[in-house]
Amino acid sequence: MSDAEITLSTVVWRPSYRIVPSRFPPVGLFDAVADPADLEPVMALESLTNDRLREQLGHLRRLPPERRISGPGTTPIMSAFTHVRPDGSRFGNGRFGVYYATRDRATAIDETVFHRERFLRDAGHPPTDLQMRCYLADVRARLHDVRGGWPDLHRPDSYAAGQALAERLRAAGSDGIVYDSVRRVGGQCVALFYPDLIAPCRQSEHYIYRWNGSRIDQIVVASEAYSRP
Repeated sequence: MSDAEITLSTVVWRPSYRIVPSRFPPVGLFDAVADPADLEPVMALESLTNDRLREQLGHLRRLPPERRISGPGTTPIMSAFTHVRPDGSRFGNGRFGVYYATRDRATAIDETVFHRERFLRDAGHPPTDLQMRCYLADVRARLHDVRGGWPDLHRPDSYAAGQALAERLRAAGSDGIVYDSVRRVGGQCVALFYPDLIAPCRQSEHYIYRWNGSRIDQIVVASEAYSRP
């Protein structure tokens, strides 16, 4: 199949789910700026004494000004576009940010458990608890739909095809991709290329992922715990 054969679908998820490590603050500079047009000058001023903000400013400049967002609840969204992983992700090659979210909570858990386990296993990390935070955000977007097919894009061990496709689609004006979860059968995920497709986030549950030295075998939700099979 060619890129032109990928259909567009309107995706409306109210809400979508995204789980991130709790070390990332839920409130930051983006919440404090009322007008997105002021983001760049404010960040430029702050970055004079903050190397980390200087790097984030570089990534911000890759977003069209009219597609930036600010105000309460936007830091968790904008952070996905200004804290870009240099090693990339399924639909990101490290040169632009991508906001990932799932249609349901269980898929968000399984997706993040997989990635946390891989990181800890590769590092040979001893048993530990990971603090995680769930965000809910409404999503409405017209996305390239690769659900139900495109096996090269859903490979569990390679992101090469997905990164190449995403770069081409984004350059051609795409807003993002909706795809099948690779970590949970029946789950669905979105990879969004621009922050204005996402309504401000609200915080949901906090989780503890318990790593036993070889796998995450327990997840604590508030005061309740359950074991993973």
